[in-house]
Amino acid sequence: MASTVTASRPGYGQLLRTPGAWTYLLPGFLARQPFAMLTIGIVLLVQHTTGSYGTAGIVAAVTGVSMALFAPQSGKLADRFGQSAVLVPGILVHTASVVTLTALALANAPLWALFVAAVPTGASVPQIGPMVRARWAAKLEGSPLMSTAAAFESVTDEFTFVVGPVLATALCTGVHPAAGLIAEAALTLIGGLFFALQRGTQPKVGRVSASDGRRASALSVPGVRVLAVAFLGIGAVFGGMQVSLTAFSEEIGRPGVNGLLYGVFAAGNMLAGVACGAIAWKVGPRRRLMFGYAGLTLAASGLWAVHSVPLLAGLGLLVGLCIAPALITGYTMVESLVPATARTEAYTWLTGAVALGQAAAVTVAGQLADANGASAGFLVPLAGTALAFSTLVALRSRLLPKSSGRVAARGVSHRVPVTVD
Repeated sequence: MASTVTASRPGYGQLLRTPGAWTYLLPGFLARQPFAMLTIGIVLLVQHTTGSYGTAGIVAAVTGVSMALFAPQSGKLADRFGQSAVLVPGILVHTASVVTLTALALANAPLWALFVAAVPTGASVPQIGPMVRARWAAKLEGSPLMSTAAAFESVTDEFTFVVGPVLATALCTGVHPAAGLIAEAALTLIGGLFFALQRGTQPKVGRVSASDGRRASALSVPGVRVLAVAFLGIGAVFGGMQVSLTAFSEEIGRPGVNGLLYGVFAAGNMLAGVACGAIAWKVGPRRRLMFGYAGLTLAASGLWAVHSVPLLAGLGLLVGLCIAPALITGYTMVESLVPATARTEAYTWLTGAVALGQAAAVTVAGQLADANGASAGFLVPLAGTALAFSTLVALRSRLLPKSSGRVAARGVSHRVPVTVD
């Protein structure tokens, strides 16, 4: 049932007063921390045991590709059977797989054995972020607070990307190379099961109207396919930055600065997300998406030429500031493009696209960093965002919902038109 909104302007305070929201926000926040720790934890452990960023990137990439392929299936099952039914077995498999991958890496197992363990590790990553977004969508359907909720979720995601990589790096460099992945497995088990217990706020399942006929995949919506391609570019930024910043820190002999640099980058994303959620936008989401990707491509174009820590931190902050508008707008558009019965799946397609882009970027950036140094690795975020922006420009007409004259409820007594361009 959709929540009603009585104020003239959406805001975070109003959003957080949504009945029942805190019952899934707090466990959801804990449960999504491991997502930001997994890739960097794998890179740091495998690089330590093999001495190669390229090899570490390939293992991390296998994990990312597996997640990208299986995440939408997890979302589809959650839409059909309920989130808790999908989460519990997935959490148990993921925990066991991470422990197995860690043990194999420490035992200097052959690369094929690491690949075998990396597949279920990625395939079973709990899709907490998309599931929280689906819960917001179920509560706020038709409400102007949906954009605020998308911004809030982006801020939450980016805060995890501030805390997660810094925590994983600190554990791997200060405690033990495997400590980052062990912490990831423990947080997944504890936080994930706690979130899975919150059954009362999960979207209802099995509601398909006669006019819908057979349940259609979210990927059958043209706009979702375009957004998924665009989100590959965001994944390229995350993956390229993780590997290249790690390689840069090693090159200058200051490995501990890696977590700080990535934290500054993620903090820029978080700050921009806070601002995006506080603005009452007059520009339509499609144009905001275009502007966001144009800015992101421009900001990423200078990374490869920077060779000092302060300058790289400043440019990384700018890149982070440009990610949030694109990410938030893309997630917001799902609510108008996809029916409620397929939204969890739609969100997982976008999350999976980020993971796939990240996996490809980690692999390519790792190979480039091994062969030509960290500067070459920074070309990966530029290439990924440029290709994503070109795709958006060419296929922007597919981002319009079928009914562009849709109205959204604002309060009990009146409605306002939704701006779609």
